[in-house]
Amino acid sequence: MKTLDYIPQTKIQRAGKLLKIGAQVGKNYAKYVGNRIILSEDDARNKLNSANATNIYDGLSELKGSALKMAQMMSLDDGLLPKEFVEKFSLAQFSVPPLSGPLARKVFRKNMGRNPEEVFSSFERESSYAASIGQVHLAEIDGNKVAVKIQYPGVAQSIISDLKLVKPIALRMLKLKNDEVEEYFEEVQQKLLEETNYELEKENLEEARDLSSVLPNIVIPKIYDSYSGKSVLTMEWMEGLHLSEFSKQQVSLEERNLIAQSLWDFYLFHIHNYKKVHADPHPGNFKVNPQNELVVLDFGCMKDIPQDFYNSFFKLADLKNVHDDCVFEEVLKELDIITENDNAKAIETIKSTFKKMLCIINKPFQYEKFDFSDPAYYQELLILGNELKNDETLKSLNGKRGSKHFVYVNRTLIGLLGLMNSLNAGDILVDNYMTYSKK
Repeated sequence: MKTLDYIPQTKIQRAGKLLKIGAQVGKNYAKYVGNRIILSEDDARNKLNSANATNIYDGLSELKGSALKMAQMMSLDDGLLPKEFVEKFSLAQFSVPPLSGPLARKVFRKNMGRNPEEVFSSFERESSYAASIGQVHLAEIDGNKVAVKIQYPGVAQSIISDLKLVKPIALRMLKLKNDEVEEYFEEVQQKLLEETNYELEKENLEEARDLSSVLPNIVIPKIYDSYSGKSVLTMEWMEGLHLSEFSKQQVSLEERNLIAQSLWDFYLFHIHNYKKVHADPHPGNFKVNPQNELVVLDFGCMKDIPQDFYNSFFKLADLKNVHDDCVFEEVLKELDIITENDNAKAIETIKSTFKKMLCIINKPFQYEKFDFSDPAYYQELLILGNELKNDETLKSLNGKRGSKHFVYVNRTLIGLLGLMNSLNAGDILVDNYMTYSKK
């Protein structure tokens, strides 16, 4: 894999790179028009999607930061993008072109005051993993393997300007108005800024490690505090396969179920007991170690769930409330999905849509055990996503819909269901997390 000796950091440099990406996409559309003459519509469209996905991903990989992070976030939802984009953007989870050894060394020295070779017993110049915000190098401290996470230069400073550049494009693509998405963009911006704060991530990790100590089969690395800084985070090295790699292995159903149950319990335990959630549920943030334990990594994106939002959100997990028309409407108002400006027709449209959606999404919560290997359930989710995306009646509804807290809570739920699907797990005890809950 190629390495990068330079990352565009100024607003002008990054805007120029985005313009180049846009120009290449324009060329791809011109080729698409020609291909439609000699190819079927599906084949021509697939070639267009593949070319655009490659060009956009390659360009964003050179920018790093929030632009690449947004691509990673979108790859979690199979119904949001064509499969060519999902496959390409999913590489942003832990396999992007890394910084070159000399540039990574320079970033480390700037943050820690010394070269890595002066700090560690040994330090691998080439990274082991590279993602959207930083990359990981293998090192040793007194014979112990450690993971040294180094943040890309200029990432934190570019987040606000990047989002300002991306925002108009997103508005045009989604056919939304600025005042309808402003609150959501502010939520995303705040979380992205938090992800660049490695001191905050250190606190999050240590807290999660403490709170998760009662959960069996969960491993969270310990931090080496004196070897960490604002843009460098050093922790235990965790052996094992990333979840996407593990899911492709020929392992027994018992082993798969153990990992899937551990993952499910980890999320529900933290959500229901502490109103906190690891809001970056992609395969690159989890490993399965040789002892078949689930290793949880990267606590940069943690979401605190306000009590009032939690109460209303989880009322909708109980389908009795969904089917009680009065209760259902009231909860949708509490969550700002129905607003005071909606007329009777709009309210009925919203209620009908969300009732259908919740009856599918909430299926696992209606059973003592749920079979996450059942392809029919995920097919229902995919069909639902496509229907919602193409529903013209929904598109005609004006105004902001839903609390800003939906952005990361929904993202987490979709990501978790996707991970459970990838593990092809059998019967999972839905309320098993309660076994470990505080009394």
